Amino acid sequence: MTTTSPLRAPDVFMWQAIELASRNPTRPFAAVIVDKTTELTVATGLNRVNEHPLWHAEIDAINHLNTGGNYDPRSLTLFSTAEPCPMCFSAILWSGIQSVVFGTDIERLVELGWRQIEVTSDELLSRSPEFNCHIAGGVLREECDQLFAAGPDTTA
Repeated sequence: MTTTSPLRAPDVFMWQAIELASRNPTRPFAAVIVDKTTELTVATGLNRVNEHPLWHAEIDAINHLNTGGNYDPRSLTLFSTAEPCPMCFSAILWSGIQSVVFGTDIERLVELGWRQIEVTSDELLSRSPEFNCHIAGGVLREECDQLFAAGPDTTA
């Protein structure tokens, strides 16, 4: 996994995801999609599994992207407070987004008590040779880890 980002100021967009996640403290998964050409945010998403089990933050952001304009997916970067799960990473690949930046990785989420399918984005990408995607993990990891530190709220 690389640690560089395709954008000049990746921390700005990760901070945006962290701010968004803070609005959802029981499920602080948030995603921000940025157009690398303009460096503008074009879609955001929050974890809304209380409404539907498939509405993870990345899926929510991709859905908002598809209703908000006509973008070349190759020019997009998706920022997420946590490493996308296998379902979300697959959706990212199928949507054509070719850059993903995340804070907390799946291994750390499991350590903090969050239920996860323990398959990393790198592993999924390695088994998807027909897709191109740049993955950068650990961006503002400590700040993202803090979002998840209390563990999941099992009453929510």
